[in-house]
Order: sequence, then structure tokens, then C-alpha cells
Amino acid sequence: MNKNIQRGLALVGAIAVSGSAMAAGTGPDFSTLTSAVDFGTVITAIMAISATLMGVYIAIKGAKTVVGMIKGK
Repeated sequence: MNKNIQRGLALVGAIAVSGSAMAAGTGPDFSTLTSAVDFGTVITAIMAISATLMGVYIAIKGAKTVVGMIKGK
């Protein structure tokens, strides 16, 4: 049991040290890549697909409701 506690403490210490070391440095700069991409068209496409799926789900729910009313449930 004592060895497991020591291993756990060593693991927690290693994670804490590596986490603080990573936080101290600056991350990579992707601004040159992201500035070249126009996300407006991507967002429009995602919103169009979402709206289509929402319409399909509403139609399915409406059909189930009508069928339920006809059956008398």
C-alpha cells in the first residue's frame, strides 16, 4: 500500500510540474493559417445543414403526433 501511495504522489508531482512548465511557455501561432480561411461560408453551411435536420425532426415528431391522435392514444 505504501508503494502505491508513493507512486501516486510521484505521478501527481510529475503532472503538476509538466502542467506548470507548459503554462509558462507560449503556444504555437496559427494566425497565418486561420487568417487565410474564410469561416463565413463554413458557418453558413453548418447552419443550413442544422436547419434541414431540425425540419426533418419536426416533421417526424408531427407525423408521430398525428398518427397518435388517429390511433387514439
